[in-house]
Amino acid sequence: MAEVLKIAIQKSGRLYDESVKLLKDCGIGLKNGINRLKTEVDNFPMEIYFLRDDDIPQYVEDAVANVGIVGENVVYEKNKQVDIVEKLGFGKCRLSVAVSKNEKYDKVSFLANKRIATSYPLLVQQFLDKNNVKAEIHAISGSVEIAPGIGLADAIVDLVSSGSTLFMNGLKEVETVLDSQAVLIKNKNLDAARTQLLEKFLFRIRAVKKAKNNKYILLNAPNEKLKDIIGLLPGMKSPTVLPLAEAGWSSVHSVVDENDFWDIIAKLKEAGAQGILVVPIEKMIM
Repeated sequence: MAEVLKIAIQKSGRLYDESVKLLKDCGIGLKNGINRLKTEVDNFPMEIYFLRDDDIPQYVEDAVANVGIVGENVVYEKNKQVDIVEKLGFGKCRLSVAVSKNEKYDKVSFLANKRIATSYPLLVQQFLDKNNVKAEIHAISGSVEIAPGIGLADAIVDLVSSGSTLFMNGLKEVETVLDSQAVLIKNKNLDAARTQLLEKFLFRIRAVKKAKNNKYILLNAPNEKLKDIIGLLPGMKSPTVLPLAEAGWSSVHSVVDENDFWDIIAKLKEAGAQGILVVPIEKMIM
């Protein structure tokens, strides 16, 4: 029987949809994981396990799953013997300290001898130790943000994305303990056959990530401005330049990084580019 790569993803929750989308963008078709523990894949040697996110590091350490997609916050809190092999660029959030919006917080020493409610006691203890602060940690699960309001704690440490939940509960974010995103983890003792499958999977992931971070642009340029315009468009190697039917004009094709996109577009317009067309990239193989 041929080897398969067993991957664990979140059964439901904030990382489920993006994990499924990543697999599909990598050409891996799967059935809905709701109320399912496992599904096989027809077009790649892979089995997919649908688990609670808190359980994924343990399953990977125990080699029940070979790899898993989970938040960095969970990896570090569970402290299992696994390796992070790729940051995936979605599920970004931060593990932050929050206090009542009426508190005058100035520095970490504010937390000394305070009660801190959190679902991440290990990470909070490490944060306190790093800052030489002693405090009382109350480990709770769920609805951490209500703890100060009901008198259970003086501060909380919880995941924050937009901060709206903190605001609604009369809290303000004051310190970042950890910046987190979804990561791909693997068992430390992955055998050679599954390591090879993992490399094939990573090749697809990186092509998808690269495409997501870049835009393909096409534009028309007067030949007398061509040198200046090309100077703004390095592309992967160099821009593609093709003559247009109209004399004195060329079509220029290139790839632009998402982070630099609007700045470069503005400079292209100033340099004389016209008819700029922007096209999303599905995959990008380097």
